[in-house]
Amino acid sequence: MNTLSTEQEACTINDIRAAARRLEGQIKTTPLLEATLLNRAAGRRVLIKAECLQRTGSFKFRGGWSAVSALPEDLRRQGVIAFSSGNHAQGVAHAAEQMGAPCVILMPNDAPELKIANSRAYGAEVVLYDRPGGEDRIALGAEIASSRGLTLIAPYDDPMVIAGQGSCGLEIAEQARKAGVQQADVLVCTGGGGLAAGIALALEAEAPGLRVRPVEPEGFDDVRRSLIAGHRVTNGEAETICDAIETPSPGELTFPILKRLAGPGVAVSDTEALRAMAEAFLRLKIVAEPGGAVALAAALYRPNEIQGDAVICTISGGNADPAMFARALAMVEG
Repeated sequence: MNTLSTEQEACTINDIRAAARRLEGQIKTTPLLEATLLNRAAGRRVLIKAECLQRTGSFKFRGGWSAVSALPEDLRRQGVIAFSSGNHAQGVAHAAEQMGAPCVILMPNDAPELKIANSRAYGAEVVLYDRPGGEDRIALGAEIASSRGLTLIAPYDDPMVIAGQGSCGLEIAEQARKAGVQQADVLVCTGGGGLAAGIALALEAEAPGLRVRPVEPEGFDDVRRSLIAGHRVTNGEAETICDAIETPSPGELTFPILKRLAGPGVAVSDTEALRAMAEAFLRLKIVAEPGGAVALAAALYRPNEIQGDAVICTISGGNADPAMFARALAMVEG
């Protein structure tokens, strides 16, 4: 494993440990699940970190609480703003609600209805923008933040968000030890890279035999291609059902961490993500959304790209629209 200095990186293991202390009593320690039939299908042990069981239905609550709780009290009282297709929105909205902070969420108008409704239910003011029409969320968010005096909580390029997501890595390290796994690839559902970067930093300190492998949908595998190129690249025109991890390029803050610590990325198809959703329900009795199922899809359907007798994968979110979930279950052979 590369052991270059982390002085230039935005987040450190000390930040992650501090975030974990702030998160005590606020998050669930999600289980590391295993099912015999999944092991047989994959040809190795498959251990699944079920972040779909986290508060708000995804790992994003970790980063949301970490970032909002780290703000000075005066800024927290003024309020926060976040832009997200849904999971980061819900994580920040619920954290802000719990701490009495006003919250504005900027969401694409083609986001799943469930995620829009949940963000509003957590007390946030939801402002929709026209993603298909090319409206610039960053410019719109900056305008709203400036006019209202709000603090932006970025979905992945925020040190305290990365630190909060890293608390998941601390749990994986401890749970893997208890499961007798010391060497394994850790497949992480990846968009901008906040979860993957946070887990990678935590594992470097607590379980150096575990290596993060980013997993993305085909056509949005910018992290995979950036790791090959050695610098950040941008996706072209593409479509995917994996809205939760549909990002244009790796984060400015997250990519240096992944470049230093992550193994090669993996890309899976939308069909494979849907099949993995069905397997998660049938074998583990849990609900995964498409973007939250890509790591399991890689474990099941890309075995030749994985090393070792065991693999760990995140199911990063479970906020699937009923219609999408039904579509996944319909793929199961009778």
